[in-house]
Amino acid sequence: MSGMKNINKAEVMVLKEQVAYQAGQVVSKTLAQSGHLSVTLFSFDKNEEISTHESKGDAFVTCLDGTGRITIDGIEYLLHEGESIVMPAGHPHAVFGEEQFKMLLVVVF
Repeated sequence: MSGMKNINKAEVMVLKEQVAYQAGQVVSKTLAQSGHLSVTLFSFDKNEEISTHESKGDAFVTCLDGTGRITIDGIEYLLHEGESIVMPAGHPHAVFGEEQFKMLLVVVF
C-alpha cells in the first residue's frame, strides 16, 4: 500500500464532507487499498443500497451522517451518526440508506 489517497493530508477535516450525496446513487471514495486493508467513504441517497454479499475480511462500519440499515445474517441493525458495527468476514451482509447516509468502511483482510 502506498498510503492514503484521494484525501488531503496534514489538514483538519470533517470526514463526512469528503464524499457528496448524489441523487439516486451510492457514491464511494477509496482512501486506501492493499491486500490487507481497504478504507472507503460511502454516501447513499435515500433508499439506495449495496445488496447482500460477503467479504473475505471483517468490515468495520462507522456512520458519519444520517441513518443506515445494516443487515448481517438476515438480522437488521439501524446505524445512526457516531455508531459503528462490524460485519464479520464470510457472513452475508447488505447496506441500505434508510435516509441519506454516509459511512466509513474499513475492511481488514
